[in-house]
Amino acid sequence: MDTSALEKRIKTNLIYLNESEKRKYLASEACALGRGGIRIVSEISGLHRNSITAGLKEINDPNFKENVKKQEGRIRAEGAGRKTIIEKYPDILEVLEKLVDPKTYGNPENPLRWTTKSLRNLVEELNKKGYAINKDKVSELLRMLGYSLQQNQKMKQVGEESPNRDEQFKHINETVKKYLGANEPVISIDCKKKELVGNFKNNGAEYMPQGKPLTTLDHDFPLPSQGKEAPYGVYDLTNNEGYVNVGISADTAEFAVNSIRNWWQYMGKERYPNATCLYINADGGGSNGSRCKLWKIKLQALANELNIPIEVSHFPPGTSKWNKIEHRMFSQISKNWRGRPLETLEIIINLIASTTTKSGLVIKCGLDKTEYKTGIKVTDEELAVVNIVPNDFCGNWNYKIYPNRQ
Repeated sequence: MDTSALEKRIKTNLIYLNESEKRKYLASEACALGRGGIRIVSEISGLHRNSITAGLKEINDPNFKENVKKQEGRIRAEGAGRKTIIEKYPDILEVLEKLVDPKTYGNPENPLRWTTKSLRNLVEELNKKGYAINKDKVSELLRMLGYSLQQNQKMKQVGEESPNRDEQFKHINETVKKYLGANEPVISIDCKKKELVGNFKNNGAEYMPQGKPLTTLDHDFPLPSQGKEAPYGVYDLTNNEGYVNVGISADTAEFAVNSIRNWWQYMGKERYPNATCLYINADGGGSNGSRCKLWKIKLQALANELNIPIEVSHFPPGTSKWNKIEHRMFSQISKNWRGRPLETLEIIINLIASTTTKSGLVIKCGLDKTEYKTGIKVTDEELAVVNIVPNDFCGNWNYKIYPNRQ
């Protein structure tokens, strides 16, 4: 049987018809062909036989014309089509919310108490309860309930909150405004976490040929020949630029102050040739901590070299994430070297120095090969030489070190 003319006619007409019209038109063509017409029309059009059969029932219905008038403006008959998941299971939203509600997470009766509330686990649990549903529908229902994927946030402080916490933030903010208004240098400092040097796995992903990922060592044991690197950063709030001093030794107060010294040498003095004071924002602990005596002694030496006072404000305990350097510089460095093994110091330095952002971040980087000694004891006599003036507000967190006049 030559169906070329029929095929041409069907393909020409189908592009102008909606779902309901296609069904009825193809049914009429199948009816005209007689025995085997449904199969032939289905093969030519690609429409399932069941749909053509449904069309035949519609056009053979004695009330066909009356039904067409009732369904005017509709493509499907009233009540036709697959029911929504909520129509099928009216209580599914309530059941799903009980599974994901964080208030029930510690409830022994919650079946997902000890498992990750992933889409797969939620689907499995709903299937057990008799709900036939897939992960796409679960995801859709979660959005309807106002749920989305959320990472943990470090917001709860360990121990009791300092009574002067908020006031210290206000003090830092007002002091920063004062310095910036006078075009004086304001820097945020901190030491990024130490990284293993070598062919070790680095978090993140990079585009590679399919099935050919970079291969790294299967254990993160430090290599004696490579060791670790400690990137100490100095971020200039005014110019959105910074300096990273990559050390191969310990993170000590001397290393911290040398990093500030290097920033001044390579970037600061060019930006602030007329500076009359330097303002530093630092964490409350570590090598640049408020209680570190060696930190203040080394700052005194730096103040003498620069011949300008150095004012310091420390963030309250447990609030280091508000230090500007963390989210304006260190986070960008982590993004830039994601998924790349830090095989050599040269690679580390180049990756840091090539870090940029749309806002214009510029970073310079240097290698510090000095072996810094740890466990240095500071005597009261040495500390007495420090020309330090505590601020009237929280003098242990806010102080200014003046140059010693000879």
